[in-house]
Amino acid sequence: MADLGSISDRVLVFGGPYSNLAATEAMQRRALELDIPAERVICTGDLVAYCAEPVQTLELIRDWGIQVVMGNCEESLAFSEPDCGCGFDEGSSCSALALTWYEYANRRVTPAQRRWMQSLPRSIEFQMHGKRFSTVHGSPASINEFVFASQDAAPKLAQIRQSGVDVVVGGHCGIPFGQQIEDCHWLNAGVIGLPANDGGSHGWYMLLEPVDSALQVSWHRLDYDYLTSRQSTVAAGMLEYGQALGDGLWPSTDILPETERQQRGQPLNLPTIKI
Repeated sequence: MADLGSISDRVLVFGGPYSNLAATEAMQRRALELDIPAERVICTGDLVAYCAEPVQTLELIRDWGIQVVMGNCEESLAFSEPDCGCGFDEGSSCSALALTWYEYANRRVTPAQRRWMQSLPRSIEFQMHGKRFSTVHGSPASINEFVFASQDAAPKLAQIRQSGVDVVVGGHCGIPFGQQIEDCHWLNAGVIGLPANDGGSHGWYMLLEPVDSALQVSWHRLDYDYLTSRQSTVAAGMLEYGQALGDGLWPSTDILPETERQQRGQPLNLPTIKI
């Protein structure tokens, strides 16, 4: 666990660079445009996944110097595990598709990058505007737990309470959302390296900003040169994910609850909230 202490200015949170170098470069440029320094930028993990530039994406993130939570992909690659540890059901289409990109990345990631990934914290905590935050990859209970907006709020609240915080910021599921549960919140910034199954070619990121007497949470599209990423991803053999970069539709929806499955291809409308 890493503790950033008390933060009084804007924080940028994003997840899932997914070996998508062009998206990661665009995210870095946006942070510079927003004048948010690296120490107030948090990534919820899965730096390496579906796209074709794992080594370059890792190096950009390392050189940038931002705060990074260990995702299941970092955990698996760091310790040379046989698969990505994503939590897909055995025999599912998600599991079959993951074999291609994981083998591709595992052949390319360097020993120095593996050692760096081993050093990443499994959670990042901080305080902001009187609220205690814990940033994790899947959930406080499991690095690869899929947590979606439509799922029962009670288990989420139980994990928030057990963590001793007011807000959990998670990643992993690939779809951004914000949910108030009693006096607590579960937030997900979304990811930048693959669309949110919403029919667009963009990614998503989240801003935390003190505004007047409250803390404002807002979600924003990240547009980038997806054509370049699509071309390199297809050339590397990840055809289905290359297609998804353009049409904004996941090649498989095995992991989705029925509500999110029915929302496939629908543009997201994420309201700004105050906590």
